[in-house]
Amino acid sequence: MSLIYTVKQQNCAIIERFGKYHRIAKSGLHFKIPIVDRISTKLSLKIKQLNVSVETKTKDNVFVNLVVAVQYRVLADKVYEACYMLQDPKQQINAFVFDLVRAQVPLLDLDDVFSKKDDIAIAVKNELEGQMAEFGYGIIKALVTDVNPDANVKAAMNEINTAQRLRIAATEKGETEKIMKVKQAEAEADAAILQGKGIAGQRQAIIEGLSDSVEEFVKQIPGTDPARVMDMVMMIQYIDTLKEIGGNSKSNVVFVPHSPGNVNDLSTQFRETIFSAQKLN
Repeated sequence: MSLIYTVKQQNCAIIERFGKYHRIAKSGLHFKIPIVDRISTKLSLKIKQLNVSVETKTKDNVFVNLVVAVQYRVLADKVYEACYMLQDPKQQINAFVFDLVRAQVPLLDLDDVFSKKDDIAIAVKNELEGQMAEFGYGIIKALVTDVNPDANVKAAMNEINTAQRLRIAATEKGETEKIMKVKQAEAEADAAILQGKGIAGQRQAIIEGLSDSVEEFVKQIPGTDPARVMDMVMMIQYIDTLKEIGGNSKSNVVFVPHSPGNVNDLSTQFRETIFSAQKLN
C-alpha cells in the first residue's frame, strides 16, 4: 500500500496496473498509486552463471560427464520479454545446453573432447544466443569447465600415460648409456694411440742418441770398429739397467741373461733394430 518505492542499481521493476503490464521502473526513487499499481516482480540486470552437468557418450563409446558454465543476463531493452515470455529461464537454458552438448560430443572421440572443449563451448554460446535473445536474455559466455570420464576409463588413461612416460625414460636412459660407452671407448682408443706414439718417440730418441754416441766415439778415435763401440755401449746400458732394477725398492726377483754370450746376442739384436729403423726413416 506504499506510495513510494525504490529500485536498486542494476535492477528493474515491472509495474502492473489492475493486473496488466503498465511500465518498467529503472533504478532510483519512484511513485505508484496504491491499490491501482503494484510491483509485479523485480529483475536483476547483473550477469549470472548457471552450471549445467551433462552426461553423454563419445564416438568411441565412453560415457563422460561435462560441466558447462553459461553466463547470461537480462537484456535491458527486453525486460518485458524476460518477465512475461519465460516461466523458468534457468530450466530453458539447461534444456538447450543438454540438447547441444549431446549433439556435439557423440561426434568426437574421448581425446578430442578434451582438446576441442573450447569448440564445444563456442557452439553452445552461438546456439544459445540465437535461442535466448527472443526471450530477453543475452548469453555472455559459455565455458566447458570440466570433463569427467568414467572412473575406470580415467584410471586406464593414467596407466597408459604412465607406461608411455616410462618407455620414453627407458629410451633416454639407454641412449645416455650408449653415448657414455662410445665416448669412453673413443677416449681409451685415443689414449692408446698417444701412448703408442710416446713409446715410439722414446725408442726413436734412444736409437738416435746411441747412434750419435757411436759416431762421436769413432770420430775421436780413428780406426775404431763401430760394431765394437756398439757392443761396449750395449754393455754399459746393460749394466746401468741391472743397477737401476736392483736399486728400486719395489722390484721383485727379475731373471735376465747375464752370460757374455747372451749379452752379445742382445747387442746384435739391438744393432739390427737400429739399422732397420734407420732404413725406415
